[in-house]
Amino acid sequence: MATADPTRVRSLDDPSVFVDTPATIYDAVPPYPPRTEREAEFYDLRDGEMLVNLGPQHPSTHGVLRVVIKIDGERIVDLDPVLGYLHRGVEKICENGDWHHAISNCDPLEYIASMFSEAMPVIACEKLLDLEVPRRAEYIRVLAWELNRISSHALFIGWLALDLGGLTPILYGFIERDEIVEMLAALTGQRLLFNYLRIGGVNGDLNHEFLSRLGDWMSHAGQQIEAQQALLNNNEIFVSRTRGLGVIDRDTALRTCLSGPVIRASGIPYDVRRAHPYSVYPELEFDIPVRQEGDAYARYLLHIDEIKQSIHIIDQVLHQMPDGPVMAKIPRRITPRPGRAFHAIESPRGQYGCYAMSDGTDQPFRLRIHDPSFFNLQAVGLLTPGNLLADIMAIMASLDPIMGGIDK
Repeated sequence: MATADPTRVRSLDDPSVFVDTPATIYDAVPPYPPRTEREAEFYDLRDGEMLVNLGPQHPSTHGVLRVVIKIDGERIVDLDPVLGYLHRGVEKICENGDWHHAISNCDPLEYIASMFSEAMPVIACEKLLDLEVPRRAEYIRVLAWELNRISSHALFIGWLALDLGGLTPILYGFIERDEIVEMLAALTGQRLLFNYLRIGGVNGDLNHEFLSRLGDWMSHAGQQIEAQQALLNNNEIFVSRTRGLGVIDRDTALRTCLSGPVIRASGIPYDVRRAHPYSVYPELEFDIPVRQEGDAYARYLLHIDEIKQSIHIIDQVLHQMPDGPVMAKIPRRITPRPGRAFHAIESPRGQYGCYAMSDGTDQPFRLRIHDPSFFNLQAVGLLTPGNLLADIMAIMASLDPIMGGIDK
């Protein structure tokens, strides 16, 4: 097979195929002219520089994120994140169903801690309805949220170590996570996308199996995490590869709208549960852990501190939870009055917000999700230039992004 077009060359992957772009094994350059000044600057290579694709299949990206990295030798010069591989249009899908459907549609956004993402349409609709949720239901919500927070943080610790080459910590993390997920499965009927919260309360009261599993877990709560912490804190490789890496100062954290453990590891004690109290959190005593170093190691330690505080919250909930109904009396067909509402909660990754508009029908007119992972992920472009190629795994893992909510 031959071609008369001088601009077409044989592909290095398959010499029988002719391609329009310069022949490379995996071309990182877009097959179109630069659309912005930033794009033209990034894809202009100087002597000794080359482009490398990280993802979307690489496990270090924590999901289907593609990052095009410009490197000079082993050192990162610049990077360009390419999003959209998971895009499903969840917000628009929610607007084409009723308020009840939005709960299950939002579940996959924070698929590691879906109890938080499914709370977005629930609490926003309750605000539009001026609905008072029974106190027992509010306590059950906090109990489920904090359990889900611990399971998410346990996986984060394992992922961070796994991205640095350690296998044992992720096994430790799954031990803790699976015990909690089995517990939540006894309560909700599902292991991953729980679909437990309801507009006006929760889908069912606490049952015997859940309380039995919870009692067994509370008898040794945190021991697995402490064992995991001892394993990593005494590991010279882990500490040296995370301490002083990816430092975020206070001004940068505020300027880039970071939240969650990322901003608290930089010395800013911002937590939605304290800054904008909701549910029954004002009735509970807990501290907001803060670290000053702002590096990957501080973010790791902060997650462990938050696990201990979540266990403290769960203990208080079990002692203070009142009797009563777990669902408010609402009609089957929910039609909030025309208006708009915004609500935010503290998810394992930061401030999870929802802006909802109602036109008086049983469907959301607009539903927009503020996902913390999307804002935290933008710090990667500020933290990685100048570091080694192998360090980007530790930096990205320390930010704990979940692509379900980033792509939406």
